[in-house]
Amino acid sequence: MLEKLFQLKAHNTTLRTEILAGLTTFLTMAYILFVNPSILAETGMDHGAVFVATCLAAAIGSAIMGLVANYPIALAPGMGLNAFFTYTVVLTMGYTWQTALGAVFLSGAIFFLLSIFKIREWIIHSIPLALRSGIAAGIGLFLAIIALKNAGIVVDNPATLVGLGDLTAGGPLLACLGFFLIAALAYRKVTGAVMIGILVVTGLSILLGLSELNGVVSMPPSLVPTFMELDIMGALDIGLLSVIFAFLFVDLFDTSGTLIGVAQKANLLDKDGKMPRLGRALLADSTATMAGAALGTSTTTSYIESAAGISAGGRTGLTACVVALLFLLSLFFAPLAGAVPAYATAPALLFVAVLMMSSLANIDWEDLTVAAPVAIAALAMPLTFSIANGIAFGFIAWTAIKLLAGRWRELSPAMWILSILFVIKLGWFAG
Repeated sequence: MLEKLFQLKAHNTTLRTEILAGLTTFLTMAYILFVNPSILAETGMDHGAVFVATCLAAAIGSAIMGLVANYPIALAPGMGLNAFFTYTVVLTMGYTWQTALGAVFLSGAIFFLLSIFKIREWIIHSIPLALRSGIAAGIGLFLAIIALKNAGIVVDNPATLVGLGDLTAGGPLLACLGFFLIAALAYRKVTGAVMIGILVVTGLSILLGLSELNGVVSMPPSLVPTFMELDIMGALDIGLLSVIFAFLFVDLFDTSGTLIGVAQKANLLDKDGKMPRLGRALLADSTATMAGAALGTSTTTSYIESAAGISAGGRTGLTACVVALLFLLSLFFAPLAGAVPAYATAPALLFVAVLMMSSLANIDWEDLTVAAPVAIAALAMPLTFSIANGIAFGFIAWTAIKLLAGRWRELSPAMWILSILFVIKLGWFAG
């Protein structure tokens, strides 16, 4: 049955190799089980329900990817978009988490339609690669400032907006230790470095009496507080259009980049350098986002950490199905997730930020019509506390600078249209 489903022999792999690859991928991305509930709970969502939704969304997405697309790529709620969901859409813009879930669902539905009607390629080719790199780096900076705030290392200051926190307190010290540990373990290529860092900081916090552990294993918490609570009609508010676009845009490019990058590493591209069954993979991603929103979590997307499983030999969808099974087993570890303090997940956020900011290395800094818009997009996200604003400023700056520099022929129709829409949004619907 497994041979028929996944074609193990054709991909030169075995059952044992695929299981090991699935375990490896899971360990590298399992930190989301601790980080996602911690972030989304700040909106008022039930921590236990979000934990269950995270497990189920990851399991559903990974299973669909494995069974339908037959790729060794795992899915889970995405980093960056969960922070945008909480800190921008709910806590800054003032929308309810139910409405924010509605926006996530609509972005998933649009992604689904784009995948079916093959508009995705047109959109991707219309947006300059450098601008996409700047947006990825901006999301990294956005995660970094959230991480430093959650750790107590950066605090608000009435005179300067931000200032240095009390570095003699237990939380900031443990957060620094956690980040140093994660970075060192990742450098040594230790599988599950991020999760190890979170668990070490949590363990030290419990030993020092800074937090409590009320068990490790239990029956899964109730999903009722978040299940089908999404407000789709509320998400149709015109002020949320840029939010829906931000969810869609980041998911679209993050997923496409991850799929192509991972497939290339696994030698799964065809002779023309294209990815077979790409449409199925994108449908798996968009379906998982819609399912996740219905369950009660932010955008579900493909994880670049899947590359770890591929390095361990994973070549088929069986790897992704093993990850799905492990996420289902994780449902019984809710007490452990509930014991993880914010300063224990902060190092994970900061480490992901470091990885995302590396995209700036690909920018042509000698060309100011490229460098300036990229820098604006990247800086606007943390400084306005909004991924949507960063995307908007990046598009507007790119178009305006290219136009004034006399290089308007380099602008695609999509760049003109989106830039004009962003100007209208920021000028008339900024609230």
